[in-house]
Amino acid sequence: MRVRNNDALRGENLQYLFTILFILGFMAFFVFVVLIILSIRKHNRIPIRYVILTAACFAIASIGMYGMLTLPSTPLQSFGTDHTEKHESNASGFHMTTVEFKNKFNGAVGKYRLNGLSITRLDMKDSSEQSTGVFEYVFNDKLRLVGTLNSDQKVQEVRLYWTGDVNEPTGGIFLTAIATLILTTNSEYTYNDAQDVIQVMGILDRDVSQSDFDGATVRNGYEYRFSVEDHDLSTFEITVAK
Repeated sequence: MRVRNNDALRGENLQYLFTILFILGFMAFFVFVVLIILSIRKHNRIPIRYVILTAACFAIASIGMYGMLTLPSTPLQSFGTDHTEKHESNASGFHMTTVEFKNKFNGAVGKYRLNGLSITRLDMKDSSEQSTGVFEYVFNDKLRLVGTLNSDQKVQEVRLYWTGDVNEPTGGIFLTAIATLILTTNSEYTYNDAQDVIQVMGILDRDVSQSDFDGATVRNGYEYRFSVEDHDLSTFEITVAK
C-alpha cells in the first residue's frame, strides 16, 4: 500500500477549507439578511455596514461553494494525467543508453554478489539496414543477452536466450540473469521483488520442460515473459506493456 502523496493531502485540506468558508459565509450572510430586515422594520432604513458585511459574507460563501464543486474533480484529472504521462514515458522504451543499462546491470550484480554475470563490453551490431540498433552480450556458450535500441539510441527491449535441455529444471545462472535483468529495469526493486516476478510467471512452481510453456506478468508498465520456444531454447524478454 502506498502512502498518499502531498498533492492528495493538499487537496483534502483545501476541501475542508472551502467547506468551512461556505458554512461560515452562508451562516453570516443569513444573519446579516435578518438584521437588515429587522433594521428596515424598526428604523425604516438600511445601515450601510450591514450591506457591506452581507455582500462580503455572500462572496465568502460563493468562494467556498465554488471550491467544493470544482476541487473533487482535480485528483481524478491529475491521476489521468499522471497515468497518461507514465504510459507515454514507457512507450519509447527503458529510457537508458547502453552504457547506463550496462552500469545498472553490473550494479545489481555487485549489490547482490551475483558472480559470473558482469557485463564487460556490449557488442553493438550493424544497424545500417534497420531503424533501430541491436546489441548483444554472450555470458557463456548457453546464455546470451540481446537488446534493441529505439531511434533515440535508448534501450527499447531486452531478451535472454538460454540454450539447454528443456527436460531439465530451469535454474542456476539463467534464473540469476533473469532476476538481474528485472532489477535493471526496476531500480526500486529488491532481489525478493525480482523473485516474486519470476514466481508469478510460473517458472518456479511448475515444470517448464513443456515446449509450449509461456508465462508472463506486467509490472510498472513493462511486460516480463518467459517461454520455451524450441526443444532446447528458452527465452526471457522484457518489453513495454501494450
